Amino acid sequence: MIRVNDRDELEWEAGLTITGLLHRFRYTFPHIVVTIDGEVIPPQEYPEQTVPEGADVRVIHLIAGG
Repeated sequence: MIRVNDRDELEWEAGLTITGLLHRFRYTFPHIVVTIDGEVIPPQEYPEQTVPEGADVRVIHLIAGG
């Protein structure tokens, strides 16, 4: 099981990448930060970085305002 943003759970799949997870949850905002178990993952690693079983994933939308 993978926990996303402390509210959603997803059945773990071997080979699931961050990009795949973002598509599954329909995250399309252009400025997103992803952490896995508290570690920030660089965006260029999203297509290759797999999500381990039991991971705590945080997807944070960066929004600026004034």
